[in-house]
Amino acid sequence: MKQFSYTIKAAHGIHAIPAALLAQEANKYDSFISIIKSSIVTDMARPVKVMAMSIKQGDTVTINIEGEDEDLAAMELEAFFRRWL
Repeated sequence: MKQFSYTIKAAHGIHAIPAALLAQEANKYDSFISIIKSSIVTDMARPVKVMAMSIKQGDTVTINIEGEDEDLAAMELEAFFRRWL
């Protein structure tokens, strides 16, 4: 399992478009990818569930990645978060 945390810098947090982009990224990998805020855990490939987490600017999320391609997924997802969120 790979894991990283990230503090959201995007002014509007994770709304519909970023949630859809996150799901698109998550679906590129065979690994199961979850996003955690406080004690709420959800599948990052489900944009509606990610939006329901109400992730705002300044919130810290943790990403868990489990599976065969977890190393690649962790590296690329960290880059995605740094670039877009």
